Amino acid sequence: MLTIPDGVEVVRSRADAARLASPPLLIIDAVEGFLDAQGLGAGPMRWARIGDGQSNVTYRIERGAEVFVLRRGPRPPLPRSTHDMVREARIQQLVAAEGVPVPHILAVCADESLLGVPFYVMGYVSGMTIADEVPPLLGSPEQRAATSAAVVDTLVQLHRVPVTAGGLATFGRPEGYLRRQVERFGSLWSVNTTRDLPDVARIGRWLGENIPQSQAATVIHGDYRTGNLLFAADTPARVLAVLDWEMATVGDPLADLGYLTATYSDPGTAPTPLELTGVTRLPGYLSRDELVARYGEQMHLDLGALNWYQALALWKASIFCEAIYTRWLHGERPEDTSFGPSLGAGIPRLLDGARQFAGDAAGIEF
Repeated sequence: MLTIPDGVEVVRSRADAARLASPPLLIIDAVEGFLDAQGLGAGPMRWARIGDGQSNVTYRIERGAEVFVLRRGPRPPLPRSTHDMVREARIQQLVAAEGVPVPHILAVCADESLLGVPFYVMGYVSGMTIADEVPPLLGSPEQRAATSAAVVDTLVQLHRVPVTAGGLATFGRPEGYLRRQVERFGSLWSVNTTRDLPDVARIGRWLGENIPQSQAATVIHGDYRTGNLLFAADTPARVLAVLDWEMATVGDPLADLGYLTATYSDPGTAPTPLELTGVTRLPGYLSRDELVARYGEQMHLDLGALNWYQALALWKASIFCEAIYTRWLHGERPEDTSFGPSLGAGIPRLLDGARQFAGDAAGIEF
């Protein structure tokens, strides 16, 4: 745990923050005051960043013997609708009431005067994430298969939550969801790029001309992948918490399945910047096709148009990653020394993947 503010990302006081050209992400005295008001711990705060935080940013916070997690949006200016911490906290509270495993939300701060953006504090969940290494406890062939099965089964659990319960129906408009996704993301490219990548328009046009009929309306996570799950540190493999709910809404559940499988590291497929859990290429983990089959057995939806949803997932990813790349080019992500620079070549790879899914679905070449 870090204890000394670095003067750029984390500062001690608002006075220190006012002297910076770019606003910090954490102001120690502001957060300590908020935690005091909420009765969350006591004494000096220690902190450490969790994950690489390409969009919203997460910190582990320690005060005495108590541990919390603080989640906030990135530095402004940013579209408010894409980093709504109050909404993100609320939807987790609602799905938790339906049995979906999520961290316990302890406090929500809508007051932007503290950190410049809203944020929330949740309980710390002690678990394992799976990315580039296989946890030893889950390393046997049986536990690798169980890990993949748990990924699918937790998604099914989410998609079975009734959207009429506890106000969840207010978190999205399922009618026309897919068309809005295509139109909205298509409009974002020109305002978030400094270069010309013709495949963006070509794939977007194909998506718009081939929108499938949605078969159900469910809560969808929007960024559902193995790396956004915390697993228990024991066997059999089981999910303790689903993380990173910033994209959650009510819409077509196959959008989640398309994203999960399009970004899944499958043996024999070319990697993209969105394949963040590379170990699933190893023997024992379910293949992409096996994930789809397990989901289909439980949800009983027609998966014949899944390639459309997979193409949508990588096309959308190319557009929001381009926004990250442009911010990096403009010096707005000073702490980013790896992900941002990699997107110069990484986004064309995402578009290649989207084009392949679209071509497979339509029997055409772009």
